[in-house]
Amino acid sequence: MHSIEFKRKLYKRGSSFETTIPMPLLFALDKDRKHNVVFSFDPQTNKWYLKFEQIKKESVEDKIK
Repeated sequence: MHSIEFKRKLYKRGSSFETTIPMPLLFALDKDRKHNVVFSFDPQTNKWYLKFEQIKKESVEDKIK
């Protein structure tokens, strides 16, 4: 099995940093729904993992629209 790598630049925004999520990682998501990206770190393997969770509850901003 081949390993796939993605590199993304970190952007400073105020007192935090942001990055983008590559579209190939989002292929299975329903783009009409909102999702959270959950970053988890496994100290035993020293690796980061991504998980996508669908947001089920509407935010105040969604209700205003």
